[in-house]
Amino acid sequence: MNKERKLERRNNVNQLVIMGALIAMDVILRRFLSINTPITRIGFAFVAEAIAAIILGPLQAAAVGGIADFIGAIVFPSGPFFPGFTLTAVAIGLIYGLFLHKKVTIVRIVCAVTTAQILCSLGMNTLWLSIMTGSSYAALLSTRLIQAVVTGIVQIATIILLQGSFVLIKRQVQMAER
Repeated sequence: MNKERKLERRNNVNQLVIMGALIAMDVILRRFLSINTPITRIGFAFVAEAIAAIILGPLQAAAVGGIADFIGAIVFPSGPFFPGFTLTAVAIGLIYGLFLHKKVTIVRIVCAVTTAQILCSLGMNTLWLSIMTGSSYAALLSTRLIQAVVTGIVQIATIILLQGSFVLIKRQVQMAER
């Protein structure tokens, strides 16, 4: 029993260390390594959230997304803090984890990104922007549709290209936990 407790504690510590690294990666990718185009801003923080989802699971990926968003908004603000966007980051991590934790396939990647784009980017973030700006939800939604499609395509392509690396990282983590 004592040996099992030590192993469980070590696994918890490993997960916290991995989560901390992914939170730092998320903040850096979101705040400093985004590409601004005339149509949209393409960020790569989703890479850290996808890694968290694949390696750790839905709850931990949700925590990584939420904590990273909160830290980024407080330490490197780009406007006023609005908790709705943090809720969106939590939801994205959860969605990625539900689709990608057990098995990573192209179909699951497409489903994860599409679901996150529809529910979170188009649904939740448009609502938050409507609340913050006082603009019509429908008017904002029509302009954000192109952004969601472009962002979704970039995210799907990136995760597909990196999926082998993500799975390899997951195996390494699993071996280290034994």
